[in-house]
Amino acid sequence: MYNEILIISESTGLKSDFKLKDQIKDSSGSVIDNIAEGFERDGNLEFRQFLSVAKGSAGETRSQLYRVFDNGFINELLLTKMINDYDLLSKKIASFMNYLNKKDFKGLKFK
Repeated sequence: MYNEILIISESTGLKSDFKLKDQIKDSSGSVIDNIAEGFERDGNLEFRQFLSVAKGSAGETRSQLYRVFDNGFINELLLTKMINDYDLLSKKIASFMNYLNKKDFKGLKFK
């Protein structure tokens, strides 16, 4: 999904809207960055916190996609597809967080 954001940011008029382009690239990149950082912390509680931040970044990206659409940089078909993709991602992150909430495993740094 991040690759789609990169393509849109360089192949549409979004490339000239520097603030919005930077915002959507940052929020979409933040999703995977926070998952990776949380995982590397080796603690279940910290990982869940970073997953929460990642989920928030997915929501922020959805909001920015509406702004990208409203500014005429993408069509409604692409908007719908990407909104659905990021919504599904948010749901998967939430499901993973719920799974971790039910586990007693605290993480490698607590062994």
